[in-house]
Amino acid sequence: MSSLSFAGKRPVLADLVPGSLVRDIALVAGGAVLTGAAAQLTIPVPGSPVPMTGQTFAALLVGASLGMSRGAASMLGYLLVGAVGVPWFQHGTAGLSGASAGYIVGFVFAGALVGALAGRGGDRTPVRTAGTMVLGNLVIYAFGVPWLMASTGFDLSTAFAKGVTPFLIGDAIKIVVAAGLLPLTWKLVSGRNQD
Repeated sequence: MSSLSFAGKRPVLADLVPGSLVRDIALVAGGAVLTGAAAQLTIPVPGSPVPMTGQTFAALLVGASLGMSRGAASMLGYLLVGAVGVPWFQHGTAGLSGASAGYIVGFVFAGALVGALAGRGGDRTPVRTAGTMVLGNLVIYAFGVPWLMASTGFDLSTAFAKGVTPFLIGDAIKIVVAAGLLPLTWKLVSGRNQD
């Protein structure tokens, strides 16, 4: 594993892909496209103006896989392209209005945080990965809930009840999947590099 260290900083999965600028542009764009595709997997949540989607999982996975700078850039690209009219937010919508937009803004900061933690080994074991993903989810909620309050007029307890509580089980499932997927990917990559 020591062959995978870069001057004291641990690599993220994207660092294992050969190339530099062209690779980074392709990975950043690919992360945004993956998040846009995952946003189309929507499940309406009764009583909530915010649907459950696959985009949160994709945003966190992109952040962990690409690292802090590329992860944040990918999510910023996702946000900006959707804000100017590409219909790749949930249900094929675009624009930064409505109850869900704050969560999308939170993806940028969550991608940066999760990427930074992954760059410190936060995606190497199931327990660390789970902790990394929980922190990423908290960042998304930190942006999503105030936006939900502002866009709907909900007070804090109502926004929490409609914009956090219904999503906790789904988020827990996504965290378990990530906690298995990322460390397994590292184990497979490490095994290939030793061959």
